Amino acid sequence: MSLLKRLEGNGPKEGGNGAEVRPDAATRARRLQPNAPLDTRDAYRELKSRIQSQLIGELEDVDLGAREEVESRILEHFDNLLAQEKIILSRTERVRMFDQIVSEILGFGPLDILLEDPSVSEIMVNGPDRIYVERSGRIVRTDLTFESVQHELRIIERIVSRVGRRIDESSPMVDARLPDGSRVNAVIQPVSLVGPVLTIRKFSKKPLSAADLVRFGSLTSDAVQFLQQCVRGRLNILIAGGTGSGKTTLLNVISSFVPPDERIVTIENVAELQLQQEHVVTLETRERNIEGRGEISIRDLVVNALRMRPDRIIVGEVRAGESLDMLQAMNTGHDGSMTTLHANSTRDALARLETMVLMAGMDLPLRAIREQIASAIDLVVFQERLRDGSRRVVTIAEVQGLESDVIVMQDVFRFDRRGEKEGHILGTLEPTGVRPGFAERLEASGITIPPSLLGIHETLRRS
Repeated sequence: MSLLKRLEGNGPKEGGNGAEVRPDAATRARRLQPNAPLDTRDAYRELKSRIQSQLIGELEDVDLGAREEVESRILEHFDNLLAQEKIILSRTERVRMFDQIVSEILGFGPLDILLEDPSVSEIMVNGPDRIYVERSGRIVRTDLTFESVQHELRIIERIVSRVGRRIDESSPMVDARLPDGSRVNAVIQPVSLVGPVLTIRKFSKKPLSAADLVRFGSLTSDAVQFLQQCVRGRLNILIAGGTGSGKTTLLNVISSFVPPDERIVTIENVAELQLQQEHVVTLETRERNIEGRGEISIRDLVVNALRMRPDRIIVGEVRAGESLDMLQAMNTGHDGSMTTLHANSTRDALARLETMVLMAGMDLPLRAIREQIASAIDLVVFQERLRDGSRRVVTIAEVQGLESDVIVMQDVFRFDRRGEKEGHILGTLEPTGVRPGFAERLEASGITIPPSLLGIHETLRRS
């Protein structure tokens, strides 16, 4: 007998083919809403909290990894406790309370609803009673809340402990990930003055493809073909953009163009890339332990990756001195490598890269750093989150080289903004009509970029 049938006391609900209908995310969301129909919300919470505490005590010796078995045990104890205390609940109240308790014990409490909602791209918790989400590029406040600061802390600790990390007063900030790869950042007291702050950037359960980005308007089909040829031609690519602009998603899509017979080593602070190739080695940093030892940084992993016979190295994001090691890798035979960084434009991306190289602690002259950058980086792709919430690639620029201590760049594609309509920014990514200098390099490898992709007309090309 199914849990739903046992819980509701009626037979299983069936569809046309006789199969049991499982509650969808919307149904679960309605059940888990905080406006319980008992006398007061406080009374409902007190009752749920009391039953939940007793259930947790009953389940101390149970392996919480076996979810179906645990749910069955929870239901058994749940029924017994209601009977012992002679608590009478309506079927709706009973199902809702059971769903909430299961979510508290096995899941992430009130966040489960938002994690199941495909329209939510980001979850922002500013203390126990203020939960915001991003939908279609807009931030809105939800009606959901945690019961208390301790309740929120318990959920945060459950998230970070699953990936072997910790958060406490001595280490009040942490990066982690959910089982589906979604990125998590948590900050607690004494750093946060508004209570525990939790930020979750959700990842699509199905990785986005290049066709999806074209459909969303982030890229054009011509730009996708151009980037595909650049990846096949083993150009080194830097993806830049602001926070939440979609850099990691774009890196996922571009990396899908890497041939399946190449060995890829990925390096990240928190593993979140979703590469589809088979021959991928994923490396993740490690924080120092409570004794202050055992830290493994991005830079350590980049240096080690060079000994792992990679065809390509993909660094999720460079933030400091590891940028120098990444440039060295690109300049010493690991062509076709990729990384991302935060910046406000393609030109700003290279300026920030200079600053990060200086953070490596090497006393290098500025010209030597710029020579390394100009030699290593072939292409800079800049993505922006526009005012209407859309995420667009606005510039694809070639790094041509160094002239008089200045890194020379030229735009190959540029976003043509054509005004606004009903709050939406109109425009598309257009080729600038110039032929990149690396085109000859690609042709030597048997890869040709059609002039039509670059906006070069046949008559102009002949002249």
